[in-house]
Amino acid sequence: MTFHITYNLTREQNRDKVQQKFKSTGALPPKGVTMRGRWHSVNGNEGYIIAEANEIETVGQWIQEWSDLLTFEVMPVLTDEQVGRIIG
Repeated sequence: MTFHITYNLTREQNRDKVQQKFKSTGALPPKGVTMRGRWHSVNGNEGYIIAEANEIETVGQWIQEWSDLLTFEVMPVLTDEQVGRIIG
């Protein structure tokens, strides 16, 4: 399953903590999640990730590591082919 994950900085005062954590860890996903790409706004306060996982729980584990500093919206998304099968 493919997910579009949007993140936002919860508070401006968390910016330095987020940047340091990102630089030290790379914010890499856990086993079971494949990150296809990650894009950040120029101001660094928001961005989005495209990731794939068989279980949404593994995506939840990943974002849980950051939930004290960022808010997330996780949305399953479909390809054109998948949507074509749904709409007939």
